[in-house]
Amino acid sequence: MSENDQYTMQNPTTQYPNADVISKQSQPEPGLDENLAPKADHGEKTYKGSGRLKGRKALITGGDSGIGRAVAIAFAREGADVVINYLPEEATDAEDVLTEIKNAGQKGVGIPCDITDEENCKTMVETAAKELGGIDILVNNAGKQVFVENIEDLTSEQFQTTFTTNVFAMFWITKAAVPHMPEGASIINTTSIQSYQPSPGLLDYSSTKGAITSFTKSLAKMLAGKGIRVNAVAPGPIWTPLQPSHGQPQEKLEQFGSDVPLGRPGQPAELAPAYVFLASQESSYITAEVIGVTGGNHLP
Repeated sequence: MSENDQYTMQNPTTQYPNADVISKQSQPEPGLDENLAPKADHGEKTYKGSGRLKGRKALITGGDSGIGRAVAIAFAREGADVVINYLPEEATDAEDVLTEIKNAGQKGVGIPCDITDEENCKTMVETAAKELGGIDILVNNAGKQVFVENIEDLTSEQFQTTFTTNVFAMFWITKAAVPHMPEGASIINTTSIQSYQPSPGLLDYSSTKGAITSFTKSLAKMLAGKGIRVNAVAPGPIWTPLQPSHGQPQEKLEQFGSDVPLGRPGQPAELAPAYVFLASQESSYITAEVIGVTGGNHLP
């Protein structure tokens, strides 16, 4: 791939490798980008900013890897200062992202904490607001996904932890952030194609994504009077550490993403422009919406 791949017209089915380059591999949760094979594209060499978020102040959860990493890099190159949240065990990935943010000439701050604790969420938001002088973009992106084939094997503990990570933390963080957000601010949640076309084996995960979709639409109406927009992005099969760290069974990794119309898994870099658009003033008349980036498995 050339450094201009995202700016040169080409066939999207061959823009990135097909699933046949993915071999069986496993990582412990939460998974690291540095151990992913093949490496994912987060836009490190491809994303070019144009000042669309100049002066903005963004908080991104799960900003160390995958989609969150690509969004952090894009936001910084568009002129935003960025705080990323991540788990302490993801620090090596996070340092790489913070370096990219600083190389873009922007302030980058990392806050390691476990967002399944409400007090951690409150403290993280307060720290982010203090470091940035406010928050005008919030990206609720951190998520948990663990494949379990049979409901008999899906434990109450996993079900509750998935909801706490994906839904309750989003609520706690958003509730804490809104008082810091001025008119014109934007909240972007990461839902999924799983909200609309759930897969067997992802019962708890798909259920949380359905909740995120509804949360987004309801919150958008709640905050419209404050001049704060709320939208979501629904990814399809995207190649991130979430997949080999028990997000997919080993036998499915080698075919990951091959069943979508475009015939391949997506890359995190292909998600970032949707988040930039929803964060920018270009989307000023868009709220309570979900943008699908799914490779062709369309939303309703």
